[in-house]
Amino acid sequence: MEQLKKFREEIDRIDEVLISTLAMRFQITDKVGALKKAENLPPVDRQREGEQEKRILALAKRAGLREDIALSVLRLIIDSVVEDHKKA
Repeated sequence: MEQLKKFREEIDRIDEVLISTLAMRFQITDKVGALKKAENLPPVDRQREGEQEKRILALAKRAGLREDIALSVLRLIIDSVVEDHKKA
C-alpha cells in the first residue's frame, strides 16, 4: 500500500504541473483572442488547428501516449479557446 500512496502522490504532483501549464496556455490564448479581435480576424483558424494536430500527434508518438487521447485533449482545448474568442 505504501507504493500505491507514492504513485498517487506522484500523480498529484503531475496534475499540479498540468493545471498550471494549462492555465498559462489559456492566458496566452486570451491575448491571441484580444489581438484577433483588434485585427478583425476570425476566431477560428483551421490551418493552425491542422498544424497543431500534426504537432500533437508527433509529440504523443514520441511520448508513447495514445494518439486519440492527445487529440481529444487538444480538441477540448481548441474548442474552449474558440468559444472564448467568440465571446471576446
